[in-house]
Amino acid sequence: MVYRQLAAAPKSRLQLARKLAERHVPEDVAEAVLDKFEAVRLIDDAEFAQMWVRSRASSRKLAKGALRRELAEKGIEQDAAEDALAQVSDADEEAAAYALVERKFRPGADLSDRAERDKVTRRLASMLARKGYQPARAFRIVGDVLAAHQASYAEELENGYPE
Repeated sequence: MVYRQLAAAPKSRLQLARKLAERHVPEDVAEAVLDKFEAVRLIDDAEFAQMWVRSRASSRKLAKGALRRELAEKGIEQDAAEDALAQVSDADEEAAAYALVERKFRPGADLSDRAERDKVTRRLASMLARKGYQPARAFRIVGDVLAAHQASYAEELENGYPE
């Protein structure tokens, strides 16, 4: 059963322990099996954390806060989690947030209308918050992106070719 779980996708020791408990495997037997798997390095929580952070930071654009929570839920010790999180620099995190906002921004919103701009800002900042970005950073990034789009639109109007 543990082999099948590991063949499907990498798992932390805690995740495997939970699966064994679901199958009503006695705790002492489960611990012995997991110890053997750890001894032959089929289970390595530090390596799992490194892989998890690389994967989730690039594919889901999650901030360190969200990644830290996910690692804790998977039973990764704090030291191993922090080592894995060190792979993601502040600049990488910021670039990912800008890319997310750019991708999710819907052109055509009337950013000169205060109510519309506020609605777009809240929607985009909430999306970043769900990905683990701090509110102040989220609102700053959204503000920067919206200001750039507004300036770009104003320039197009000046040059005579809106939208």
